[in-house]
This record gives sequence, structure tokens and C-alpha cells, in this order.
Amino acid sequence: MGPLLSIVVRNRDSFLELDLKEFRKVLPLGLCHALSASGGPLVVLVGSFIGSRLAPDPTWSTLPLSVMIIGVAASTIPASLIMKRWGRKKGFIGATLVSSIACLGATYTIIIENFWLFCVAMAVIGANLAFTQQYRFAAAESVDSQFTSKAVSLVLLGGIVAGFLGPELGKQTRDWFVNIPYAGSFIGLAILYVLNAVLLFFFFQDTDTASARRSVDHSRPLIKIVTQPIYVVAVMAGAIAFGVMSLIMTATPINMHDICGFSLDDTTFVIQSHFVGMFLPSLFTGQLIKRWGVLQVMTIGVVCFLICILLAWFEPSFMGFWWALVLLGIGWNFLFIGGTVLLTETYRPEERFKAQAINDFIVFGVQALASLFAGQLIFTAGWFTLNVLNLPLLCLMMFSIGLLYRKQRQAFA
Repeated sequence: MGPLLSIVVRNRDSFLELDLKEFRKVLPLGLCHALSASGGPLVVLVGSFIGSRLAPDPTWSTLPLSVMIIGVAASTIPASLIMKRWGRKKGFIGATLVSSIACLGATYTIIIENFWLFCVAMAVIGANLAFTQQYRFAAAESVDSQFTSKAVSLVLLGGIVAGFLGPELGKQTRDWFVNIPYAGSFIGLAILYVLNAVLLFFFFQDTDTASARRSVDHSRPLIKIVTQPIYVVAVMAGAIAFGVMSLIMTATPINMHDICGFSLDDTTFVIQSHFVGMFLPSLFTGQLIKRWGVLQVMTIGVVCFLICILLAWFEPSFMGFWWALVLLGIGWNFLFIGGTVLLTETYRPEERFKAQAINDFIVFGVQALASLFAGQLIFTAGWFTLNVLNLPLLCLMMFSIGLLYRKQRQAFA
């Protein structure tokens, strides 16, 4: 946590260009996002190993991770509705505490070796991650519109901590229970979630939802919001960013450790580096969007994905995996943050909860499908084919960005 704080404080003026009051609103969100998001990387690393040991069939080894992501997708709309009614602070705290209980349940299911109950616990952890995704919207709502991209970037910067903390926590606590690997990992995660709830209670100031409730009668029909071309491209960016990233990332630990024979330490380092690649660019993504434009940054993200796939094809060495997963993370960062910034331009304040809910439902629904099929594909079709399947999505994304860019240039001509 210390390195993240020092980076953010040193770059407060140049990176965020926020006044002190706004900065204090966004910083707790970044810290709490870091703790809350740690569950995802932990499950990415240990979920497949637990699944391989407990699943009735090896092809279902990634099912726990897939179920977690399905939990994310299924909970996006309820999360938005809960926060609209009770506020973001109560929503964040409640989801975090429920997830800590699910972690204790996960430990018990590992001890009794019940694969299906373990998957249920992963679904609840996924539900908490649906609330975690709302941190970026809370940040956008806390600052003036000119600082939206930088506020979102600052919150997602907490993912650097999550990318290291989650896998490291899973590895360091794996032997807390003798002869039951990784049962202790979820005890450690439960403690982390409780700490997150404490930080939220004392340091997070809720965004005002009263004005949105008073203005609800003036909101446009949902169909009018979601059929805007810019909304469609924004949702596509998030969905393709998560879909491509999840398909490759979910299969990587199995391909590296179980199929190619790399050590657990090597596999852990690659996954940790991937999460750094996902979130470290947040230090400058907002500035790049401000300088070059959001569509240009999204295009760079697609190019990073394409290079990742080329490396995955032709360089199956440790450094090949490392570079591929780092570029996979960078591509996700540029495309996902770009899509989030685009999304904030498509709705009025009183429309934000329903617009955000539909976006996240689609985005994480696609991620859930990608994660669900990753285990099947890696065992039946192979690593090469798994990567090839991403190419049509990336071509569609590039084409859509080009159309929107042309439309915007014509509008300003």
C-alpha cells in the first residue's frame, strides 16, 4: 500500500490536476478499490489449482473462476439498484462484509472437498466484484467532468496493489491448514475484506444521490440511451477488453503450469506482471486521453492486444508469456478506461445508474462467457486456437472505433 500512496502523492498535481478537496474524495476510492479488487487476482491464481484438485473432470478446473465472473455479471444490475436506493457507501460496505463471510465458506468447502459449494462461494465473491466495479463511477461523479478520465485512472491505479496483493496473499497463506493447500488463502482474503469495510466506514464520503432521485422523471427512456452510437462503442470497448483479456488470462496459469511445465513461482510472476500491466498505465492513461483523444488511446489498446496474440503464437518461452500478458494488461487498460470515459458522455446525472448497470451487465456477461469457455478451449482446442478466436472481436472493435471517429469528424467539420 505504501508504494501506491507515495506514487499518487508525488504525482498529485501533474497527474490528476485536482484541487485538494477533489483529491481527498478520489484517493479513498483508489485505496478501497485496491483491497476489494484483490479477490479477483487471488482467485485467478489459486482457483484453477483448487478446481483441478476438486473438480470431477479436469476440463472444469476453471469453473470456479468462471462462476465468480458470472457472479459479477449477474450482480451488476442489482448493485446499481442497491446503490441508487441506499447510496454507494452502504452498498460498498455491505457487499464487502458479505463477501468476507463467503471467503470463510470457501475455506470450509476446500476442507471438506466439495467442488460445487466452492463454486457457490466464488459466485458470492464475484457479486462483491460487481460492486467493486462501481468505484470508477463513484470517482467520475466526485469530480468535475474535465477531470473524469484522470479520476477513473486514479481509482483503477489501485489495481496495481490488487495485482500483487491478491496472488501474494494466496501464495503466502496457502499452507495455513496442514495438508489442505490454499484453504488458508481465503481466510487471508476475508481479513482483507474486513479491513476494506473499516476504511470505507471511516474515510469514504458518499456521493449525493438525492438529486438523481428528484430528477428521475426527466430521464430519457433506456432504449434511447443505449442506442446512441457512442454508447454502443463504449459498451463494446468494455466487453471486448474484458472478453479478450479474460479468455487469455484465465487459460494462462493452466497452459504455463499444467501443460508447459513452468513452476508456480514463474506462473505467479507472469500473472502478477499482467495485473501490473493492467493498472500501472493508469498513471498516464488519463493524460494520454486528454492529449490525444479517447478513440486514439482505445486504438492503441487494440494494437496491444494484437501484439499479445502474436507473441502467444510464436514465443512460448517464459519471456514470451511475460511480454504477452503484460501487453494484454496494457491493451485492457487503454480500451477499458477509454470505454468508461466514453460511457460518461452518454447519460445525464439522473440516468447514470441504469446506463451504468446495462453497460456492466453486458461487459461482465461477456467476461463470464470468455472465462467459462477458457478451460474447455485450452484442453480441447489448444492454446493457439484459443488466441485465434479473439481476432474477429478485435477487428470489429477497430472498425467500430474508425466509424465513430469518422462520425465525430463529420459532426465538427
